[in-house]
Amino acid sequence: MGKVFSAHAVSVDGYITGRGPGTGRGLGDGTTLFDWYADGDTPSRVFDGFRLSEPSARVFDALAGRVGAVVAGRNTYEDSDHFGGGSPHPTARLFVLSRRPAPEMTERQTLVTTGVEDAVAAAREAAGDLDVGLMGGGVVTEALKAGLVDEVILHQVPVLLGGGRPFFQALPEHVRLRLVEAVPAPGVTHLRYEVER
Repeated sequence: MGKVFSAHAVSVDGYITGRGPGTGRGLGDGTTLFDWYADGDTPSRVFDGFRLSEPSARVFDALAGRVGAVVAGRNTYEDSDHFGGGSPHPTARLFVLSRRPAPEMTERQTLVTTGVEDAVAAAREAAGDLDVGLMGGGVVTEALKAGLVDEVILHQVPVLLGGGRPFFQALPEHVRLRLVEAVPAPGVTHLRYEVER
């Protein structure tokens, strides 16, 4: 069985969007969080149009190659203008966690209304031996509370946004992480942590 991990671009002050995110507004004024996607001359093997630095391409493509399914929160799903809505992964099944009725879904997308445990279980089944990626601060926080997360990967961008949507929400207790890898690259530092149990 694969791992469950999150991999998010995040500002130094902990935001995954800028001010004013939303449908049709994407990340609000936080688009600098993804400048490193086009800061290099190495094309991504997984995503057309991404031209990363060599270290970022190596990290990004390795992560993308692990993903068999993605669980996203409803806000993240609707705000993902950068990827055309939905999921950044071109082939992985997408499970959208929401309590509200969903817009029309494609055959690769499934609405889950019964909680993060059920969404992750369905994603694990769909992923087979591959990993499950988590998208969105709310989903990651709920999955951490439920003890479902194996790794937290931060693509930390050297900017202080000063506002926006924070990555992590309130947790009932500390979650200890162990740094496994740190890869500095132009415009970003890739930090991979294991969740200690």
